[in-house]
Amino acid sequence: MSSVDVLLGLQWGDEGKGKVVDYLAPQYEVVARFQGGPNAGHTLEFDGHKHVLHQIPSGIFHDGITNVVGNGVVLDPITFRRELTELDPFGIDYTSRLIVSDRAQVILPTHRMLDRAYEHAKGDSKIGSTLRGIGPTYQDKMARVGLRVGDLLEKDFKDRYCALRDRHARILDQHGFEFDITAEEEQFWEAIEVMRSLQITDTQYLINDFLRSGKSVLAEGAQGSLLDVDFGSYPFVTSSNTVSAGACTGLGVAPRQIGDVFGIFKAYCTRVGSGPFPTELHGEEGERLRKKGNEFGATTGRPRRCGWLDLPALKYAVMINGVTQLYMMKADVLAEIGDVEVCTGYTNGTGEIDHLPLNYDRDEWQTVSKSFPSWSEDIPADFDRFPSQLSEYIGYIESHVEVPITLVSVGPDRTQTIIKSRESAIEA
Repeated sequence: MSSVDVLLGLQWGDEGKGKVVDYLAPQYEVVARFQGGPNAGHTLEFDGHKHVLHQIPSGIFHDGITNVVGNGVVLDPITFRRELTELDPFGIDYTSRLIVSDRAQVILPTHRMLDRAYEHAKGDSKIGSTLRGIGPTYQDKMARVGLRVGDLLEKDFKDRYCALRDRHARILDQHGFEFDITAEEEQFWEAIEVMRSLQITDTQYLINDFLRSGKSVLAEGAQGSLLDVDFGSYPFVTSSNTVSAGACTGLGVAPRQIGDVFGIFKAYCTRVGSGPFPTELHGEEGERLRKKGNEFGATTGRPRRCGWLDLPALKYAVMINGVTQLYMMKADVLAEIGDVEVCTGYTNGTGEIDHLPLNYDRDEWQTVSKSFPSWSEDIPADFDRFPSQLSEYIGYIESHVEVPITLVSVGPDRTQTIIKSRESAIEA
């Protein structure tokens, strides 16, 4: 029986998971999404084209790979239909490559309205929601009133839909939130017909059958570990479990079936929306990093907050995920940028700690940092020939988190990916 390898982000999302899944996909026979929804944008660039996938697994562009949308995903039919349409010019036969769990929850147009109403009600305490209806959909799931993809195939689906829509309308009225979903509702029902034409099944059986037959499976996470609802910077988090344990509940596989855990992180840190960000750079310094890294959200287009690498946060994410290999993205962005800072701990004036405090407050805590010289933009496609400054940076990170960095990305295209040789990885 084979195992499920898991690939996920170790920061606040936007680490570059889409590119890495696309790069690794040819080594697997199945790629499966296990949580999140259209709030996550996985960007892939190859053959002169840029693709942003929100709900479709990133293995969709490869022949012979089965792509599974797991039960832990919340699915927006309107966005899903749009994504499928955008694949048409590339001749992707998604009807044969794509399978959707009948247990995945469905995002209704009124879920989006609820998201807006809830965020507006928070006032200055907004968490920075993408307003895609993710949180309200997970709320309905936990309240046991949500609709699942399998319900689309039932004769009384429209009645179930209307009952939940009317329930949402009553809540919106209580918030004094005026809305009109006429246009969205029309798109919703058109998208439902497209959904019904896809392969919908009990994917937990399917995934386990794949494993029993020896097929290789890669689980693809969305968002990042520091946005996990249990282990992230609560309450500024997403509504699902983004850590490796979420692959078990989001796909229906046993913990003992988890194999390698590939953790992706940027050579620096970024964050979209509100919430603590210990190493955030403000003003001209932050803007320079943002522009050089093209740090704007793939889903929302919002400028990302930028800052230096936070080692205590990275080590924490490695620990809770059981990471076996680290993949460092955007090493090229820090090239020739001047001194590079790395956060090694936090202090509140009475002592220094190297672990994440429950509530990080800039007024109480300050970061402790170490400086490194930046490296040349000429980065050879060989770990052994990296600029010495980059090798020193990588070595310092590895010594602190005690996990080898086996992949370094130096650009957005799938060809701009450098893998450490097997011999070098074992030595590390």
